[in-house]
Amino acid sequence: MTSLQGELKWWQSGIIYQIYPRSYQDSNGDGVGDLPGITARLPYVASLGVQAVWLSPIFKSPMRDFGYDVADYCDIDPVFGTLEQFDALVAEAHRLGLKVMLDYVPNHTSSDHAWFQEALTGKASAKRDWYVWRDPAPDGGLPNNWKSFFGGPAWTLDEASGQYYLHQFLPSQPDLNWRNPDVRAAMFDVLRFWMRRGVDGFRVDVIWLLAEDERFLDEPENPDADREVVGGQIEHSTLLHIYTQDQPETHDYVREMRRVIDEFDDRMMVGEIYLPLDKLLPYSGTPEAPMVHLPFNFHLILLPWDAQTIRQFADEYDAASNAAGAWPNWVLGNHDQHRFKTRVGAAQYRVAQTLLLTLRGTPTVYYGDEIGMENVPVPPEKMVDPSGLQQPDSPDAGRDPERTPMQWEAAPGAGFTAAGTEPWLPLTDNFAQVNVQVQEQDSQSDLNYFRALTRLRQEQPALVGGSYRSLDSGHADVFAFERELNGERLTVWLNFRGEERAVAATGQTLLSSRGDQPAAQSPLRGHEARVVLG
Repeated sequence: MTSLQGELKWWQSGIIYQIYPRSYQDSNGDGVGDLPGITARLPYVASLGVQAVWLSPIFKSPMRDFGYDVADYCDIDPVFGTLEQFDALVAEAHRLGLKVMLDYVPNHTSSDHAWFQEALTGKASAKRDWYVWRDPAPDGGLPNNWKSFFGGPAWTLDEASGQYYLHQFLPSQPDLNWRNPDVRAAMFDVLRFWMRRGVDGFRVDVIWLLAEDERFLDEPENPDADREVVGGQIEHSTLLHIYTQDQPETHDYVREMRRVIDEFDDRMMVGEIYLPLDKLLPYSGTPEAPMVHLPFNFHLILLPWDAQTIRQFADEYDAASNAAGAWPNWVLGNHDQHRFKTRVGAAQYRVAQTLLLTLRGTPTVYYGDEIGMENVPVPPEKMVDPSGLQQPDSPDAGRDPERTPMQWEAAPGAGFTAAGTEPWLPLTDNFAQVNVQVQEQDSQSDLNYFRALTRLRQEQPALVGGSYRSLDSGHADVFAFERELNGERLTVWLNFRGEERAVAATGQTLLSSRGDQPAAQSPLRGHEARVVLG
């Protein structure tokens, strides 16, 4: 290990692996994944060459938004297990050398949470100001035109008091009032509770939404709404969210949050932030006032899959991260976005996987992407995601297709659940061919290509701690870049098209997405990714 690698923290040198707990492994035959199931599969996770496991929400919840509506931040929902089973998961992960990250949801609670139930008792309630309330507009209608991400207004009337409460998601997900110091103190104690149980880090949900402009002004219409739809949120994109997103106070709250994280050794947090680069990187903070360790960079998900577009962004992002003193990170898929193999196409799947795992920065991998899982068509009668159910006119709003069960084997239930048990979401038709068991036995499988990439990261320090520099490949559809550390240089060649391209490569081919080791200077084949030493 080089001196530079030795200076990197685990969240810089390692790969984060996201597990959607409902869909990873069902241990008790109810069709829903759970903590004992995840624990049993941790040896497999460790075999992937990743360093951290991030669990989507497992807190007590009525599951109207499948855990992102928290009813108790300091307990496990019975569908997933118990606190004791969570402790066992953490112990096993640490035994295997894996870090554990939890999904932390600070912007809103469930309407079932005791805090909100107390707030509903009246305007004099001690918890009333823990949420965001407004009187009706002069005409008796909504306080303003703010929209929910899931469609419809962001306000719901509490008839008993005659006031509206804010919810940027479901009406059953009321927004917390982060201006209230008691709210912040309570939410920071949640972080301490889990860190004392051994949790190593947090993915912080919608962190850029924590504050709203206290004037509560109408938001202006978005002239580019048809081009700025994220995750099918058509109605939400009709406004420019200048009063509900990325407010100055949010930065203050995140700095406070970071100070709590820093009370414990070697912990970290990742912030979910869908913002342009110039607004994203400031969430890293400064050395004097740090914020999140990694502001999630979702641009590989959102950008057109084109060699020059990706190259231009990679150049801009790497330079901007260096200038800001921030550590880069990269994401191709998650529980809110369609499977990347579906988005880029099967021919480009390994090119995209290679890009993710060789660019400078921390990669985050979504469960099942290592075996090439794709979107699963979910018929209307089996849809469960509230985003899709509340926006039936938007076919991309539903997130069920990317949340389907992990495909472990060819047996009935795909090894996810017992034969004869109906899983909470349907399995794909091709699980008998696309699963871990089949791919373990095939040296040329997607799973083993993924492992070859992670092994290469471990063997080649330049892929972890090295600098980044893009190269002129001589072709508009070929993206090439160098990673260099202490005089050792690797070059990554990515062909975004199906035609063969001559490249000016020299050295030794370490890995090709075609499964062979062609001479470095040989033409780059269609849809090929190649990593060259020298």
